[in-house]
Amino acid sequence: MLGWLSAVAIAAPAVVAQQPVRPDVLVADFESADYGDWVVTGEAFGAGPARGTLPHQMPVSGYRGERLVNSFAGGDDSVGTLTSPEFTIERRYLAFLIGGGGYERETCVNLLVDGEVVRTACGTNTEPGGSEALEPWAWDVAEFAGRRARLQVVDARRGGWGHVNLDHVVATDARPELGARPGPRARELLVDRRYLLLPIRTGARQVNVDLRIAGEDVRQFEAELAISAADVSFWSFLDLAAFAGARAELRFGRVHDASVELVRLTDELPEPSDLYDEPLRPQLRFSQRVGWNNDPNGLVYLDGEWHLFFQHNPYGWSWGNMHWGHAVSRDLVHWQQLPIAIYSRGRGDLAFSGGAVVDERNTSGWQTGDQKVIVASWTSTGRGECLAYSNDRGRTFTEFAGNPVVRHAGRDPKIVWYEPGRHWVMVVYGEVDGRRTLEFHTSADLQSWRLASRIDGWYECPELFELPVDGDPGRTRWVVFAGDARYAIGDFDGEAFTPLHTGKHRLHYGDYYASQTFSNAPDGRRVQIGWARIAMPGMRFNQAFTLPHELTLRTTPDGVRMFAEPVVELDSLAREVRAVTAQQLDGERSIELAIGTELLDVRATFELGDAAAVGIDVGGHRVVYDVAARQLDGVPLAPVDGRIGIRAVADRPLVEVVGNGGRIYLTSPRRRDGVPNVVRFFAAGGAARLADGEVRELRSIWR
Repeated sequence: MLGWLSAVAIAAPAVVAQQPVRPDVLVADFESADYGDWVVTGEAFGAGPARGTLPHQMPVSGYRGERLVNSFAGGDDSVGTLTSPEFTIERRYLAFLIGGGGYERETCVNLLVDGEVVRTACGTNTEPGGSEALEPWAWDVAEFAGRRARLQVVDARRGGWGHVNLDHVVATDARPELGARPGPRARELLVDRRYLLLPIRTGARQVNVDLRIAGEDVRQFEAELAISAADVSFWSFLDLAAFAGARAELRFGRVHDASVELVRLTDELPEPSDLYDEPLRPQLRFSQRVGWNNDPNGLVYLDGEWHLFFQHNPYGWSWGNMHWGHAVSRDLVHWQQLPIAIYSRGRGDLAFSGGAVVDERNTSGWQTGDQKVIVASWTSTGRGECLAYSNDRGRTFTEFAGNPVVRHAGRDPKIVWYEPGRHWVMVVYGEVDGRRTLEFHTSADLQSWRLASRIDGWYECPELFELPVDGDPGRTRWVVFAGDARYAIGDFDGEAFTPLHTGKHRLHYGDYYASQTFSNAPDGRRVQIGWARIAMPGMRFNQAFTLPHELTLRTTPDGVRMFAEPVVELDSLAREVRAVTAQQLDGERSIELAIGTELLDVRATFELGDAAAVGIDVGGHRVVYDVAARQLDGVPLAPVDGRIGIRAVADRPLVEVVGNGGRIYLTSPRRRDGVPNVVRFFAAGGAARLADGEVRELRSIWR
């Protein structure tokens, strides 16, 4: 509906100022399908308020409800006006949300009194890469109290950012955050607190932020800064421990004064009441406190600690500002997040993916004490493949002065030790003459590298590791594994990889990408973690990781293949285990168990019989094996001796499904289309037999 000011007249501005604060009055919320009594000219505004983003437009955010004024109808070359009926000004301020092009008089909202423009506002964007986020704005209109007025929305601009967005116009006596027009800002500060708190509003326009000390930029990043405390999606933070006691300058790009005023120093991070208990927070695996994650990086084990580094944007919900986040665990289940391990050097030099190793023999000469040195390798997007080393168990890193160690068109170095040749091997994605390749470089000291060989037809985030076949240490094979979860099995002589067969194999399916395995893992284990590409809308964090899972090579009728199963340490989270006795299932008979948690590990083995389908409903998420198609949730899987094994580990936002003891591994967003608060074993289209079943209710790792 369209809301309107009443016609009650106010005698003079002074009276408005002396009155007590009165309830706000909604002027217009644009939630109707048409514009009602508003007068439309031209084509830019369409037939009525838009339902958010229009075709070919970047995502629009920051509006309220379902609709808003959006003059992108027909694209940026359309023009027009939208004019309200007359109303009486009866509050001190007119507040609204505005976005779009930053062109005065061309992409703007005007307040007309007696036909004259007395106030105007426009969006903030004129350059490519801006944001379609609406931002709060307000006018002080006390001098016009009691006067009749109109609002006029103008789109007179053709070409890039030739549109304007408007929503939620309110008359109010409460002083809004007015601020000045966005522009460069700077603040001087003494670093006498641990953290710099940053107010993030997801979807707001990106603002460049620079921290300068002694005239040098020591941190550069972009952040979606909120304009008012009420609009903060979450508080991000910059750790200033490395600069304690210094005098610094904080520089901002095009930003509102109100945003700068919200930025503050603190020794304590905010502790929201629902931190680590948010509706979509994973409860069985690590997730970052705030911000974005993607690829696992630098997975390495040393002295009882499993290190998970990862691609991380600590200053926003979306991809950007690539740093190496860091978390550690002593049991692969419970994790502690540590400070950023590797920062990007600047906006044009991000810290992309890579690996980490323990230099057991100190071949690099970087070890300074008794503690073994961890060496991290990553892609510096402005330089090439780089190294840094840590003598304090990964808590701090020193960058190698000779970086980059490899220059080429490529990324994502993973280093392994090749014992027979007593040298290091770096497998890294490269691009040569339009071909996608994996390159193998060798080094004796981690500092000087030589290109030894290439193989074609692979992509980013590569891995190279050796595994025994069927657990036999005397019979091993090497595996090349890439970010798309395709792999090949073959031989490696320290310089070149030779696949045993043409083509690639696949183990992982679904929303799984850019995995990595832990270097230096005890007992020869090969433990892997992947990036679960699953969005977390409305949360202070985004994306997820898979459960740690252990890889093995086993002989199958198709040849040697890789298997993956969640690590046995996950069993420590079981708070109740219930076995299900073997019994027949069909369309009339199923097995149902009431459950008291959404965190579940359900296992079953089905003898297929003549059923068309079998499966389990895991607290609302149905996992189904289609017998005729020989597919488990759409993934090819052949029965073994007429049986299918299914294991489903259900977390709040996602479910990981394991088929036939690890023959396939499927990562999916959690669906809620089954029976809530129940685990159900079922068959359809005929009879099958549940040979065995088990339901484990799990505890959260955060409690």
